[in-house]
Amino acid sequence: MQPIRRLQCLFTVFSGAFLIPYILFLIIAGMPLFYMELALGQYNREGAATVWKICPVFKGVGYAVILIALYVGFYYNVIIAWSLYYLFSSFTFELPWTNCHNSWNSPNCTDPKLFNASVLGNGTKYSKYKLTPAAEFYERGVLHLHESRGIHDLGLPRWQLSLCLLVVVIILFFSLWKGVKTSGKVVWITATLPYVVLFVLLIHGITLPGAYNGINAYLHIDFRRLKEATVWIDAATQIFYSLGAGFGVLIAFASYNKFDNNCYRDALLTSTINCVTSFISGFAIFSILGYMAHEHKVKIEDVATEGAGLVFILYPEAISTLSGSTFWAVVFFIMLLTLGIDSSMGGMEAVITGLADDFHLLKQHRKLFTFGVSFGTFLLALFCITNGGIYVLTLLDTFAAGTSILFAVLMEAIGVSWFYGVDRFSEDIQQMMGFKPGLYWRLCWKFVSPAFLLFVVIVSIINFKPLTYDDYTFPLWANRIGWGIALSSMVLVPAYIIYKFMNVRGTFKEVSGTRPPHHYTAPIIFLSHHNFITLSRPTDLHLVLLLSFPTDTLTRWCGKILMLLGKSLNQHHTQN
Repeated sequence: MQPIRRLQCLFTVFSGAFLIPYILFLIIAGMPLFYMELALGQYNREGAATVWKICPVFKGVGYAVILIALYVGFYYNVIIAWSLYYLFSSFTFELPWTNCHNSWNSPNCTDPKLFNASVLGNGTKYSKYKLTPAAEFYERGVLHLHESRGIHDLGLPRWQLSLCLLVVVIILFFSLWKGVKTSGKVVWITATLPYVVLFVLLIHGITLPGAYNGINAYLHIDFRRLKEATVWIDAATQIFYSLGAGFGVLIAFASYNKFDNNCYRDALLTSTINCVTSFISGFAIFSILGYMAHEHKVKIEDVATEGAGLVFILYPEAISTLSGSTFWAVVFFIMLLTLGIDSSMGGMEAVITGLADDFHLLKQHRKLFTFGVSFGTFLLALFCITNGGIYVLTLLDTFAAGTSILFAVLMEAIGVSWFYGVDRFSEDIQQMMGFKPGLYWRLCWKFVSPAFLLFVVIVSIINFKPLTYDDYTFPLWANRIGWGIALSSMVLVPAYIIYKFMNVRGTFKEVSGTRPPHHYTAPIIFLSHHNFITLSRPTDLHLVLLLSFPTDTLTRWCGKILMLLGKSLNQHHTQN
């Protein structure tokens, strides 16, 4: 399950308006693709790359999602390290973000007890006011952002965050080094504890003054916001973050299932519980927003924020005002820590299983490979814990798994539904569970989900705006690097297709020519592991392409025709 944190950042901005596209995309794309990935992994019992033995030219999709998962691991572990730092800082009688008497505070720091709406002035929202003790603890005490002038001025890694990051990586390594034998046990804690903590926070939150106003704002639907493309794009992206589809995680874990496991039931239950949990967590978040708005006598929309500010500024500030604040802070950050580790384990397992299944040398030395992946993510994550590390993290968070993950899932849906074939895929599912998917699922896989994904990918590219962080605007070269990161994963799909075609034996002239050599064998790059065909003579290139990109019925007929053609050519050559 991807972290509640990211979903609530979006709910905070769009509130009820976000729920409409979120639920719509969940039904027409999230659940169908979740079901597809579970079935793919369970039937083929392979990781994200080798699962494409069903359609070899689409193996680049597997490498793309593995690279995306690796990118996310670079910065996601940093967010977990922040949570661990906050957790350590919470073990004190007075939380360090409650006053302005610390070494990191600026002279302009404003005591929240003396705060009122007149302090803001110029229409500044409270969520954008960076002079509160909680805001200064995050930006000056933890990130040391004030010591950086921008992404061009990163500085050295902070040793405190480096130690926290090292602890996180060590936990992940020992949770994954023996595969599902260890991760399956760890997940019992990391997946269940957040539910207990969330329930406790929810019950306490709705008893606070002003909580009703926050919940009312959460459920209010502003239909005007539905005209904004960003609402729909963010809802689509969040579906895949929330369910984990497209990162190779589902395929990796499903490959360990029993062959006859009911993955249809798992898909429905897991996706529903995940999204209902996210919806319920909104009440816990907005009850706190309502409480903060009540305390500072401002509007809820002035308190609402997005990004890390919600989790590391606003929520800690609210906790600091409660009775027994130390206890609530410890409980809250334990929840964040377990949620983060749970999500990061899934992403790293996708990378490890995906590559280990493809390269047997890595599989034979899984523990060493797991250490290499863990240590590699640690080294690259050091860029994100420098003084200007938040700029690197924002860059990766925007480009590494935005448009690129949508593109990867689009190609995955096309590869399975159109080239491998919905009918054949349905037969695979029937072999596992004894029944075929219903018409709704087959229509979504073949038409609805690909169309939806294509639309969102195009709109996300058209509506791209230069990257910013608060008042800082990223330079043009940083945006270009960001797009380079995004394209580095997307380009693997067409690159692998070209690579496969370039590896057809024989020159282009021999493959397309009319004068075949006497002893020439050209294997077709066939997409189905059920019907691999080897021609004993070359044929026209358009027939090769036709076989490489077939539909189900066309595949079978073309296969029969070309086998007959091969036999005829053999007989003709013998007679001559």
